[in-house]
Amino acid sequence: MNDLIATALEDNRDVKIAAARIEEYIGRYGTTRSQLFPQVGADANGGKQRETKNTGPLPMVPGVDRTYSTYQGSISASWEIDIWGKLRRQTEAARAEVLASEEGRRAVVLTLVSTVAASYINLRDLDLQLEIAKATEESRRASLKIFELRYEASVISEMVLAQNRSEYEFAVASIPPIEIQIAQQENALSLLLGRNPGPIPRGQSINNLDLPIIPEGLPSDLLERRPDIVQAEQNLIAANAQIGAAKALYYPTISLTGLLGVSSTQLSNLFSSSSGLWSFVGDASIPIFTAGGIAGQVKQSEAIQQQALLEYQQSIQNAFSEVSNALIQHQKTKEQLAALERELEALKTYTRLAILSYDNGYSSYIEVLDAETSLFSAELNYAQVQGIFYTSMVDIYKSMGGGWVTQAEGMTELSTSEQPKSTAFEKPESTTSELPEPSMLENIKGYFFQLFD
Repeated sequence: MNDLIATALEDNRDVKIAAARIEEYIGRYGTTRSQLFPQVGADANGGKQRETKNTGPLPMVPGVDRTYSTYQGSISASWEIDIWGKLRRQTEAARAEVLASEEGRRAVVLTLVSTVAASYINLRDLDLQLEIAKATEESRRASLKIFELRYEASVISEMVLAQNRSEYEFAVASIPPIEIQIAQQENALSLLLGRNPGPIPRGQSINNLDLPIIPEGLPSDLLERRPDIVQAEQNLIAANAQIGAAKALYYPTISLTGLLGVSSTQLSNLFSSSSGLWSFVGDASIPIFTAGGIAGQVKQSEAIQQQALLEYQQSIQNAFSEVSNALIQHQKTKEQLAALERELEALKTYTRLAILSYDNGYSSYIEVLDAETSLFSAELNYAQVQGIFYTSMVDIYKSMGGGWVTQAEGMTELSTSEQPKSTAFEKPESTTSELPEPSMLENIKGYFFQLFD
């Protein structure tokens, strides 16, 4: 399972798309933040031109060279003075969007690891069901051969033989549907791994899966690790900042522009003192009448902020609901599994006694048929519920944000060390793209059962 998870974190397309999305928002943040600083540029040009004799208000004096060259070089700078905080608020919003995109990637990692684990558990559960079906088929095939010999020896009737044959064919017919599900599950898991459809390597049996004990009284602040909640929080921070940026449009925009350079008709004189030129311009603009344009932007930003607030509240409610559902499913499935185990033991006893009673002539073969059919169905049902029980553990850790997400995200390609830090909350330390030590991959606990460490 750990090998499959490691492969998925390296090759899954959704993780790579989410990582590329972070790079996009980092670029947006850099573009927005750059407006806080002066913008400096350089310009150089040269040209040659010829004037006509009739250029200007009077004809050109005869003998004057009408062809001349011009050369110019300059450095210019412009700076918008952020007195009202518009650019700072836009930068704050861009930074929050970067952090929100990072939490979106963490949510993808959380979902991916959980889905791979649940898919693998389901695959091993189907393998167990196939083993049960094949073992039953082999047992009933051997039983059918014995009954055929008994029928040939006129020990049993044809009706009893037909009953035994129907029992065998029922076991045979149960195998193909399970094999279909196994193939489909392998293909689905291959897709998560970023591979073409194909077989999936197996490890130990599902019966060897070691499950931890969930402690009582879990603190609700465990939900703070959920990426979707943190992402909603950052979206709310960005929306709040955009309101301030929109309101700043009501105030004057003040900018300074300066130019320093040289200009000459002779290249040799370009850097002489007489060729210098400069300019300095201060500019201020204030909206007087926009026909409700700025008010509309403010109203739009406030509405977006309200949406972000409601989505943040909704994400918290969804988190509590998912945790409650996962815990209830785990507890009730555990109770169901215990009952099915007792039923299984009772049916094994019933089957053994029914066969013994039939062999001694005290009952008909119908009782044996009923007992074996019930036992087979109970074994398959127990295996299915066992898979659901194991999967419920994955659901619990996923709903609580998964303490293994920070470790798992270190196995993806993107390093978040260049991302800006948020002033709204303490972001976890950046992880690297190096693979963890082999000891981290020894067993399933390396990913799922570190929640309470």
